Amino acid sequence: MNFLWQTFDKNEITILILLTLAYTLFFILPYKFKREITWLLMLLGFTIGVFFDFTIGGGLIDFFTLNDTNHYELFDLCYYLIFAPFSYFFIYFYDMFNIHKKTFIFYILLWVIIGVSMQWVFTKLGIVEFQNGYKISFSFAVFLTTQTFTALYYELIRSGVQVLKRG
Repeated sequence: MNFLWQTFDKNEITILILLTLAYTLFFILPYKFKREITWLLMLLGFTIGVFFDFTIGGGLIDFFTLNDTNHYELFDLCYYLIFAPFSYFFIYFYDMFNIHKKTFIFYILLWVIIGVSMQWVFTKLGIVEFQNGYKISFSFAVFLTTQTFTALYYELIRSGVQVLKRG
C-alpha cells in the first residue's frame, strides 16, 4: 500500500478536510443548474487544475511539487478533485449575483485573490512547494486566465442552452 503515498501527514489530512468541506457545501447548496451543466462545470474545474499542474506544475516546466514528492500519488488526485466544486461555486455565485459586463472584472479579480490566497495557504502547509524560480505572484496570471476562461465559457454555454433547472 506504500505505493499510493509516501507519508500520511498534515498534507493528506488537510486535503481530506477540504474535500469534505467542499463537497458538503456542494450538496447543501440548492441545486441551481441542470444535471449536465453541473457535471460540465465540475469536469471543467478538475480539467483546468490537472492541465495546469501537468504543464507548469510537475509536467513540462516543473515549477512546483504537490504533497511530498515530485511523483504523482493518490492524494494528488484528491487535490485535483478539490478544483471541481470550486469551479461549480465560481459559476454558482456568478449566476446568483447576476454578474454582467460592469461587474465581470471585479468578480474575476475577487476569485483570483481567493485562488492565489488558497495557493499561498497550500504553500504554508507544504501541500504545494515552488521550485525552479516560480513565485506565487506568477499564479495571479494563471488564475486570471482560468477564471476568465471559465466565466466566458459559461457565458457561451448559457447563450446556447438553458442552464438553470426549471421550476
